[in-house]
Amino acid sequence: MSTLTEAPRKAASAAIPSTVHCGAIISREVVLPGVVEPAGFMLHNRTLDAPGAGLVLIQVEASGISFAEQSMRRGRYPGQPAFPFVPGYDLVGVVVLAGPDVDPSLIGKRVAALTKTGGWSTYALLSADILLPVPDGIDPAEAETLVVNGITAWQMLHRDARIQRGQTILVHGANGGVGTILVQLALHAGVRVIGTASPRHHDTLRAQGVEPVDYNDPNLAQRLRQLVPDGVDAAFDNVGGTSATISFGLLKRGGTLICLAIASAKNGTDSVVLKFIGLVAQVIWYNILPNGRRATFYNIWSGKGSKAFLSRMQEDFAQLMDLLARGVVVPKIAARFPLEQIRVAMELAESRTVYGKVILLPTHKK
Repeated sequence: MSTLTEAPRKAASAAIPSTVHCGAIISREVVLPGVVEPAGFMLHNRTLDAPGAGLVLIQVEASGISFAEQSMRRGRYPGQPAFPFVPGYDLVGVVVLAGPDVDPSLIGKRVAALTKTGGWSTYALLSADILLPVPDGIDPAEAETLVVNGITAWQMLHRDARIQRGQTILVHGANGGVGTILVQLALHAGVRVIGTASPRHHDTLRAQGVEPVDYNDPNLAQRLRQLVPDGVDAAFDNVGGTSATISFGLLKRGGTLICLAIASAKNGTDSVVLKFIGLVAQVIWYNILPNGRRATFYNIWSGKGSKAFLSRMQEDFAQLMDLLARGVVVPKIAARFPLEQIRVAMELAESRTVYGKVILLPTHKK
């Protein structure tokens, strides 16, 4: 398997590509044409317009492969656009052109953005209003791991669960993109962490201070209860179904279950919409029960378009960038690939063998 060498951290460059100077903005993109295997992704070039009012042109340095894209290629992600489209839930890059009413000082600045789609390209036209500043000296691939995954982890832990020092949490998928950030944030906050993962990742988790459990253990509920006989203060569940039931049953009085995905629905042929509705109904039922516990389904897009939404994003991402710069949070990057190796990158991301996140480097120059 061919992966790119880990790159050192470097500051953003203000250099503008010659294709932009001469007016021909050519973006190289990965296109998802329909429900395909990883080999079915297509690469093509697209000519972009110069940024108009309120827009900036970003040279994309890093975008990631997350649960969302893995589900989208199967046509099983709620709310995904019609085929064909360019995947890429988030990105990090450098502003190379700004629209006529955008602050020109943004040019040359490294920024991050939540995009939902479009990140797997060498250039992206985005609204200047949604940009999140990336401090100088931060490796773009490391910053990328803290956009959708980092903001998700931070908000679930501190805004939704409101975890406190000395408490105990359960994290399903502790080796994944969100899980690896979530456990680090929790440990930094003085929280005891129980994490489910494949046994191949247990030594790595244990070295960080996480108490690992095999997520395939047929007696998972009993094993978890042995570890935390008094229960947990919060559980973060990315599986749904039986896993959510186990997680809720493990909560202490006053505890919180946060469902963040339905990994159990990624494969198969049954309706993902019905699975989602079923999980929502499950969460509603848990909140009706008079047992002093609560459940919620985390949505990073909640309140999108409001000033409060953007304020939360900026505040939380700034906290994450500070922790990254100080070495408190260490991004777990499983591998880095150019766009041309999207098939291999996706196969690795879906192999369930990696610890951390697989990153695409659209403008990497060999």
